[in-house]
Amino acid sequence: MNDPIATLEWLVDAQQGIPTLTEMPRRTLSDKGIAGPTAAHVIEEIHTPLNLALVTFTTGSSAFQNIVGVTQNELPLRIAAGKRVLAESGVTAGQHMVVTYAPLVNVFTRQALEESGLHWSFLSRSCRDALLVALCRQQPNVVVGESSFLRATLEQALKMNLQAYLPKALTLITAGTPLDEALVPLCASLGYALHDVYGCQEFGWLILDGTPVRDDISLVAAPQGGDWREVIVGGLPTGDSFPVAANGHLCNAQGKIQTWKRQRTTPEYDMVVMATTAHHQEIVERTARTILRIKGRICRVSARLQTDASATHIRLFPVSVPGDEAAKAEAVDIIGPQATAQFDALLSAQRDLQQQAKNDPAWSKQR
Repeated sequence: MNDPIATLEWLVDAQQGIPTLTEMPRRTLSDKGIAGPTAAHVIEEIHTPLNLALVTFTTGSSAFQNIVGVTQNELPLRIAAGKRVLAESGVTAGQHMVVTYAPLVNVFTRQALEESGLHWSFLSRSCRDALLVALCRQQPNVVVGESSFLRATLEQALKMNLQAYLPKALTLITAGTPLDEALVPLCASLGYALHDVYGCQEFGWLILDGTPVRDDISLVAAPQGGDWREVIVGGLPTGDSFPVAANGHLCNAQGKIQTWKRQRTTPEYDMVVMATTAHHQEIVERTARTILRIKGRICRVSARLQTDASATHIRLFPVSVPGDEAAKAEAVDIIGPQATAQFDALLSAQRDLQQQAKNDPAWSKQR
């Protein structure tokens, strides 16, 4: 007599496309190129949706670290910016780069480092002594890290009379926090090249030495007034404002955006989608919710949204905070396709998700 349970067991074992735990694809720290130690994290396995290229976190310099999702559709913008930062910093194929804070690789993306032909490594521990050992033993060509950490490490090397052991030529790329101005003369005294890159985990690298590295960067008047401008990336406000001045950046006289003077924009801009290339309003509303969830940016959709437009149109409204003076800035229109590339990439990701949903048959919201 046939055993129906045995037949079911055979059918389960023969299933194609529905993996067991051991068959599930895995994306490790090594796969992402960030397999280095930090003192601010634990290593935790998570189930990451297949429609996301990677999951990372903000640095949390002012609060808790916030989760960030990066869609597959955003990768070309992110990779191109990462490669441009390296090329314009004079980094060439075959060089060795030490990354002092492993999650910074996520801002470049592993693909940008590989396509640039770099070899990269991390510190044995997240401390200045470990960076000193790496500098003296590995003799890297490039170091990427937070500027005050780099400055303090080089000062320690000089106090310990280790200058003879340091690399003779070195390029420092500072990232993550505003540039420590004391690092500028220190690098000059050592004959080291210094570059300052601004960006974030949400969008990748945006500005190098005061010059944008993406074509969808807009600078709009900040409520602080004067020469202050907020950086808008592909139609999405970053919440960061900088003075734009003719006297240039500390690392580049031609760079106008003084990123080391960063301030949070107060009050922030409201982002409202006025027109879309999409056929239906619903997909734009879903994209707006996605932006809030994976980028931490509030995106609203106009009740009079124009669909089937020739280009995306995003309007930024200065938000008045009760009790404060009215915002000095006027509403700003960001019109694509070039200026809204980041938003359009997320809209494309939403469209792909709806057309090729990665659903789990064991979890369905339909009853």
